[in-house]
Amino acid sequence: MVISPGSLLLVFLLSLDVIPPTLAQDNYRYKNFLNQHYDAKPTGRDYRYCESMMKKRKLTSPCKEVNTFIHDTKNNIKAICGENGRPYGVNLRISNSRFQITTCKHKGGSPKPPCQYKAFKDFRYIVIACEDGWPVHFDESFISM
Repeated sequence: MVISPGSLLLVFLLSLDVIPPTLAQDNYRYKNFLNQHYDAKPTGRDYRYCESMMKKRKLTSPCKEVNTFIHDTKNNIKAICGENGRPYGVNLRISNSRFQITTCKHKGGSPKPPCQYKAFKDFRYIVIACEDGWPVHFDESFISM
């Protein structure tokens, strides 16, 4: 069977309507999640680490009160949205295994830069929100199990 180039073009154009419009938005939300919470190979993990990372990731205008960095692979974090996670609360997932993390807490004072942070190192379960199988939100309210 021979398919004409015109038929292929028509099939291609029709397939564009099938792609969900939220795909680009979800990809943006996932990239934002990675920017705020992903750091596979941290150095230091002390107050200098927090102050440097928060500034580098543009989380200091105004000074973000609390932010957690997850130190693992993107695939292991994404797996929480599937086989390495289970439902937790409303629209959240909790990891089945513990992750190495650093939580940066603003020391207080002015919300304007320069921001000063304390660092808290931990190894714990993490809670995230997923959309279409992608992590899009880290739940800072969850501490440990």
